[in-house]
Amino acid sequence: MPFPCSLQGKAIIADLEYYLCSAILFHCVILYFMFFWQASSLAFYILSTLFFDSFVIIFVVTVFLAALDFWVVKNVSGRILVGLRWWNEINDEGESVWKFESLDQESMARMNKKDSWLFWWTLYLTAVAWIFLGIFSLIRFEADYLLVVGVCLTLSLANIIGFTKCRKDAKKQFQQFATQTIASRFTSGLQSAFSVV
Repeated sequence: MPFPCSLQGKAIIADLEYYLCSAILFHCVILYFMFFWQASSLAFYILSTLFFDSFVIIFVVTVFLAALDFWVVKNVSGRILVGLRWWNEINDEGESVWKFESLDQESMARMNKKDSWLFWWTLYLTAVAWIFLGIFSLIRFEADYLLVVGVCLTLSLANIIGFTKCRKDAKKQFQQFATQTIASRFTSGLQSAFSVV
């Protein structure tokens, strides 16, 4: 499903959105903030024991920074760098329902491959870093710090799962569109061939 601008069928707005999204400076700023929030939560967690004795301060600030990272990756970086957006809703029956949006195939083909590569690798490496910090907390028998790592790892994994499902959904939609296009062209070709006879 395309983004709202594409749904409205406004070609000028879609072209402007692509122009803004593909500007090198704009992408550098997006990448900077994505890296900044990911690195800040990790760095604060690692260095906080040198400056603070209070577990509460460490927990609150680290989780706050990880939540900012989660929000920036989910709502800004993913949309601009890879053309994907996801969210989860609870329907009337109380069931969890995943919702996905992606750019159309032409716009996805124009996405910068380096930006996409950086997006996916930093997404995975952040989770790996939290896993290592969790193992380190287990080795040191620090259950309270394991709680901090668990919350941050959960936020990181939620983005990985959400964007992976969204990418699979986008590929499925592209394949369905291609199949429908080929089938409609084939049937219209057959109809025109038989109408001549």
